Amino acid sequence: MTRELPTPRGALTPDRPLDSLTWLRVGGPADWLFQPADQADLADFLRDLDPGIPVFAIGVGSNLIVRDGGIRGLVVRLGRGFNAIEIQEDTVTAGAAALDAHVARKAAEAGLDLTFLRTIPGSIGGAVRMNAGCYGSYVADHLISVRAVARDGAVHEIPAADLRLAYRHSEIPEGWIITQARLRADRGEPGALAAKMQDQLDRRDASQPTRDRSAGSTFRNPAGFSSTGRADDSHELKAWSLIDAAGLRGHRLGGAQMSEKHPNFLLNADHATAAELESLGELVRRRVRETSGHDLQWEVIRVGEA
Repeated sequence: MTRELPTPRGALTPDRPLDSLTWLRVGGPADWLFQPADQADLADFLRDLDPGIPVFAIGVGSNLIVRDGGIRGLVVRLGRGFNAIEIQEDTVTAGAAALDAHVARKAAEAGLDLTFLRTIPGSIGGAVRMNAGCYGSYVADHLISVRAVARDGAVHEIPAADLRLAYRHSEIPEGWIITQARLRADRGEPGALAAKMQDQLDRRDASQPTRDRSAGSTFRNPAGFSSTGRADDSHELKAWSLIDAAGLRGHRLGGAQMSEKHPNFLLNADHATAAELESLGELVRRRVRETSGHDLQWEVIRVGEA
């Protein structure tokens, strides 16, 4: 990138490798990595940025494959200026960089039930973008509104209804950066909520490869969810069962592997490249299509150049 960029108060780093910022530890460099000091810094920077430069936001990289060639343009990563958590009555306001698990714990301590967030890896900004959910609860069930900085630097308050939240989906304009989310939660007894979260953690650790290098569930479940993103108990088809039936539990390609413990988890088992991980994922999709007729869709986000 040869074009001149604005001068922010936060950190702006050229040619920044992104592998260390993703859970799968793969990926080439971003042309620029911008870590704004606060919302005003972010808004001023985007306002003055050449509109021809692409902007891509990342959180903690828990659901992301950055391809080996890296990302052309500006990558924005929110940090400490965006992780505050405030609680008032039945409303939790969390910065986009606040970890899902931390939000769940803080809410529980205040007697508010956002326990479904406890086992979801990542940060609140990503949880909103993906309408994250588990154990029958989704962000869509609790979200009131989000604050976002537009590509031109304008700050917007967006009601949840305008995001059109669906299964692993939201409609955020390209280049906009979520900076804060407001969620409503039911009341609960703090001790009971803490016990509920511990039970969820125990169940997750028993069924998922939480000690291995993964990006969470690799593919979306092909059926069983309504347009609002809520689970439909009348359907029980799961991506992992289709992968298992295709004989791909534990399958390897180079350093990439489908987990033995949970076959819908793609692992960096042995210094895999992003190309190996993505190729194994596409092999899985092809085999599942051949054996079951179902077309698995990626849940892990893949960005950048090969």
